[in-house]
Amino acid sequence: MPKAVRFTEYGGIDVLKVVDVERPSPGHGQVLVKVVTAGINPGETKIREGLLHDRWPATFPSGQGSDFAGTVEETGEGVDGFAPGDEVIGFTNRRASHAEYVLAEAAELIRRPAGVPWEQAGALFVAGTTAYAAVRAVALAPGDTVVVSGAAGGVGSLAVQLARLSGATVIGLASEPNHAWLTAHGAIPVTYGDGVADRIRAASGGRVDAFIDTFGDGYIELALDLGVRPDRIDTIIDSAGAEKHGTKAEGSALAASAEVLEELATLADQGRLEIPIAKVYPLDDVRDAYRELERQHTRGKIVLKP
Repeated sequence: MPKAVRFTEYGGIDVLKVVDVERPSPGHGQVLVKVVTAGINPGETKIREGLLHDRWPATFPSGQGSDFAGTVEETGEGVDGFAPGDEVIGFTNRRASHAEYVLAEAAELIRRPAGVPWEQAGALFVAGTTAYAAVRAVALAPGDTVVVSGAAGGVGSLAVQLARLSGATVIGLASEPNHAWLTAHGAIPVTYGDGVADRIRAASGGRVDAFIDTFGDGYIELALDLGVRPDRIDTIIDSAGAEKHGTKAEGSALAASAEVLEELATLADQGRLEIPIAKVYPLDDVRDAYRELERQHTRGKIVLKP
């Protein structure tokens, strides 16, 4: 029997189990995909801990995971665009991609471009569409200066690159071990922590037009102190701060489509967008993968491989 990640109650990492499940069968318009890689995301931690119960309650036993890449195993009635053996990148809203097999709607899949390796393909959707929405939210134009907090993280590393593609000057807040990576991707690295406002002013020449916050922890207030207008501040994590100060809080939900995924995959295939991979874990080591994620010090994405 195929394996899948399940949890039967809210809690810490220890509630996660890898169990045997029935192989799913595709219904009308659905595609069964044999998973090659699947990304993990901070939102899954919050769901597992019950912190998002009011918005996205879990039904137990619950699976988890949205991102994946793999090969088509079987198609349901009404599916014309895919056939067994096709290599695809996709997403699911059923919390089900951390598994050996996942069901997806045909409209949730794109073909995997040859230039996008499996690890990057399986980690692209959530982080990519979140970064895409955040960059779009702050309306960057050539000549703008934008600051990205958490600039070496899963979302931040992609936001930095997408912002650079818009023609903006990008200041990336990150620890010193990530400065060389940021510089190589056209950003100006700045160390976070005490004195960061002065360092940003020095790096920007005193003008910051927009701010993308992928980390939380007071960055909205920092952006306001730097003189950024609330409508050009976007946070993907501090919804309370966004409500308090009237800033934007646009994340993956506003760009969660196969069309955006196709655009991102094309950029990656062309070598214009790198999806950094911090580490790849076997599916059986899902707990270790989340321990690594929750340390919040990885560059790029963590991926599971069934």
